[in-house]
Amino acid sequence: MIDSATLARLYPLHLEALGARTAAVCAKHGLDGLVIHSGTAQSKTAFDDQDWPLVIVPSFRHWLPLVVGGCALLVRTGHKPTLFLNVERSYWEGPPEPEGDHFFAGFDVVEVHSAADIRAAVRPLVGGLAFIGTDRAFGAALGFAEDRLTPLTLLKDLDGTRVFKTEYEVLCHEEANRRAAVGHLAAAAAFAEGAHSELDLHLLYLLTTEQDDTGTPYKGIVAKDEHAATLHHNAYSRRRDVGRTLLVDAGATCFGYQSDITRTAIKGSGDAADTFRALNAAIDAFQHELVAGVRPGRLYQELHDESHRLLGAALLSTGLARGASAEALVAGGVTRKLFPHGLGHSLGVITHDVGMKLVAPKTENPYLRNTSEMQVGQVFTIEPGCYFIPALLSEARALPHGGHLNWNVVEALVPFGGIRIEDNIHVGVDGPVNLTRPFLPR
Repeated sequence: MIDSATLARLYPLHLEALGARTAAVCAKHGLDGLVIHSGTAQSKTAFDDQDWPLVIVPSFRHWLPLVVGGCALLVRTGHKPTLFLNVERSYWEGPPEPEGDHFFAGFDVVEVHSAADIRAAVRPLVGGLAFIGTDRAFGAALGFAEDRLTPLTLLKDLDGTRVFKTEYEVLCHEEANRRAAVGHLAAAAAFAEGAHSELDLHLLYLLTTEQDDTGTPYKGIVAKDEHAATLHHNAYSRRRDVGRTLLVDAGATCFGYQSDITRTAIKGSGDAADTFRALNAAIDAFQHELVAGVRPGRLYQELHDESHRLLGAALLSTGLARGASAEALVAGGVTRKLFPHGLGHSLGVITHDVGMKLVAPKTENPYLRNTSEMQVGQVFTIEPGCYFIPALLSEARALPHGGHLNWNVVEALVPFGGIRIEDNIHVGVDGPVNLTRPFLPR
């Protein structure tokens, strides 16, 4: 846990940095300030009266870790920010208790019961403000004109303020990694010891990380055997068996900041298991190499392209490919049939945070979420993988270079599903800082 003295020192500095960044954005758009809404719960279906769990607007969560709908922040240049704290409560359900209270002192707190109460406070200022939020009806009720309701150009600039992390934010990411690692270790140990279903391991992860599904950064991926070839598998099997492979992609939160970690474990013996284990070790090794290649000024997309060359070399070294260079396997499109997703993404108060896809990726990298130039202060993931996805393997067979794959070995590995290894990286002043490995070395 982060101690209270550290929070008391770092959080005011975080607010100061946010204030300066927001002031610059407002000046660019000719605004005096912003009203940032926390969010409104969304109905699941027209056939029932239940709502989805509340999703906090990222621009709101950037300022404070409060999970309460109907709140708003008034942020004006040169003024202490005001938190309009919604105290209206339904007797059907209540908001979760905040993880801490270190943030309240940074705001003038005004208790409100409705949008009308907020409107009364901001009405004299509306002409110089813009509304940021997903509930446009709420913004309109405050008196904002249509062109001041979350303008896209303004939102894009605000999203950009989340790219460079303050010391407070990095510390929260680090703690989120520590919390998630406990669950990863527990799931891996259970898998090694006996027969468990994917659902068993998912529930064990939640138990050991002291989270419920609605509190996790994203619904965890717990995939055994061939399910590990489904990139976002979370339709958990109830079948209890020993299994060959366990891929767990799951995270945790700390004051709203998230971790996103993946590890792959292998059991069993025999030629196929030994080859798959060697491939896992090779990917782990070149993931370290990719992390070491993080440096300010380098394009993240270059690192992504390098990951394909390294995967090509791993295919050759483990006997999955032959008769071609790593570069030829990349140029021929073979590696992209085995590693179809991007190398990683920005991380923040959203798992796949935005603000770092500044230009469209190259045609051959359609799913790459980060195309920025790496700079000090960024936090992102690095997550190379290799998957044996039947539909993509069929496409690989048809490639001119597809014959360089050792298809007997490839087919023997299809029941193992796939491999992904993911760490969270902070670009520090003295080089890359791996926020995951201190807690989860392998």
